[in-house]
Amino acid sequence: QVQLVESGGGLVQAGGSLRLACAASGRTFSFYTMGWFRQAPGKEREFVAAISWSGASIYAADSVKGRFTISRDNAKNTVTLQMNSLKAEDTAVYFCAARLWGVASGDDKKYNSWGQGTQVTVSS
Repeated sequence: QVQLVESGGGLVQAGGSLRLACAASGRTFSFYTMGWFRQAPGKEREFVAAISWSGASIYAADSVKGRFTISRDNAKNTVTLQMNSLKAEDTAVYFCAARLWGVASGDDKKYNSWGQGTQVTVSS
């Protein structure tokens, strides 16, 4: 499996921006479709965005479309999530996930490698 480490979380005011990064190691990164998920206190984990192994296919949750952008750099083994126009309801722990090959999916059961998460807090 690939190992994943997230970074870039923090505290930001509503309307602000953050850029999350996920660094992968251990396997050939370009073979993996990558996803971002989040979990707020007392809530279930929810899908944010995903990008296919080639980068050709991107899928995002309706709640973040137009505000968040997922991208990847296979040469640097990283996937990023640019988050703009942040809202208080975006507050959560954000997790990076990987699945070998496969399409960009919002189903967390399809991902078999997960990072430890990074906290994002948006103050209103």
